Amino acid sequence: MPGSLAPQPLDLGAVQIPYHFRCPVSLELMQDPVTVSTGQTYDRSSIESWVATGNTTCPVTRASLDGDFTMIPNHTLRRLIQEWCVAHRSFGIERIPTPKQPADPTLVRSLVAQCSSSTATGEFRISALRRLRALSRESEYNRKVVAEFRSPLVNLAFDAIDSSSIFKTTSDGGSMMMMVNNGLAMEALAVASVLPLSDSESTAIANRADRLKWLSGLLRSHDSIDVRINAAAMIESISAGAKTPDIRILIAQSDGIMEGLVAMITTTSPKAAAKAAIRALFSLTLVKQNRELAVRRRATETLVERISTGDLERGDLERALATVELLCRVEGGCAAVIGSGEIGVGVMARVMESRPSDRAAEHAVGVMLAVCVVDDGVQKEAVKRGVLPQLLIMVQGGCTERAKRKAQVLLKLLWSTALASQHDDYDHEFR
Repeated sequence: MPGSLAPQPLDLGAVQIPYHFRCPVSLELMQDPVTVSTGQTYDRSSIESWVATGNTTCPVTRASLDGDFTMIPNHTLRRLIQEWCVAHRSFGIERIPTPKQPADPTLVRSLVAQCSSSTATGEFRISALRRLRALSRESEYNRKVVAEFRSPLVNLAFDAIDSSSIFKTTSDGGSMMMMVNNGLAMEALAVASVLPLSDSESTAIANRADRLKWLSGLLRSHDSIDVRINAAAMIESISAGAKTPDIRILIAQSDGIMEGLVAMITTTSPKAAAKAAIRALFSLTLVKQNRELAVRRRATETLVERISTGDLERGDLERALATVELLCRVEGGCAAVIGSGEIGVGVMARVMESRPSDRAAEHAVGVMLAVCVVDDGVQKEAVKRGVLPQLLIMVQGGCTERAKRKAQVLLKLLWSTALASQHDDYDHEFR
């Protein structure tokens, strides 16, 4: 836990960051220090993420925050950090910027009213949406403020498109989405896609086939990568907001959505696109019924290939590995990893060795265990790649109990393989 970490100086090139300039949660140089009700100071983004995930205690003291999540800017500490940055700029350290003021609910309410006004000009409404987008992407706190007024924004994202005008009947009796570049809808989607949705809102969107079809079309066919990213983020928000698996099944089985997400994860896609698609795919595959569809759409191979590039951030890497582990639990998932050749086993072995995070290592072990159970050849390859020492380290400590259990099972399996291989070597030597 954050509170149990001993004060260790953090190296930044040739410079050590003073301990009191580091956030106790992220251990990184604070950009926007704020003090909570317990008197402890954190970087705003870190403590906001901590609270957003449902934690109600102070990370350091473990004392209850008693529902008081007020964050008071620590201007004195911020100025000291800025002065320290300036004093060490010769080492390549940039001065942290002065943070912007948190969003004012009154201003947000006014902007939402402006962009929702049917009598205002399109340019005026788009300008209001762009200001909302900028505010919502500045901080977790701002997103919470904007989310209080999200209903009009969500409706605007979908209702600004006239469904009867964006779909036309094809010669075979099907339908095709027309790429109407509605600036108002695109800007509204950009805002709505970063906001959390309630179960009722997610259900209302997913139960409209035309809305899912529109998102699918944007995901697969829109010229702008930013619009495609927003569509993927919107799909993730709808899926995450749904409390029943039926809604996630409805989303995944909507024509083109699964294919579109997988296409955005390929090694040629930008990191931001892969990030949005991985988050959406992970959310959808939490439901067992969606996993076989994902396997058929080559999600497993595509994820393994993307992981192999080494360009994913820690959170994205963890979700990608967790998704591969989920897909290995259904028919075809393990075969897809094995079919990736040396890349599949090699990637998992590399993650176990480098251990970018405990979660990443745990999911890599989970994938390795799943494929080793079904293929003796993979067991020999894993032993050859030096997986056994990494498993011993995990079993001895330094990881979660769940990860330890997986490591113990895989260790037992591979140990037998290693002994058999050693016996074969001796047998061959004395023939």
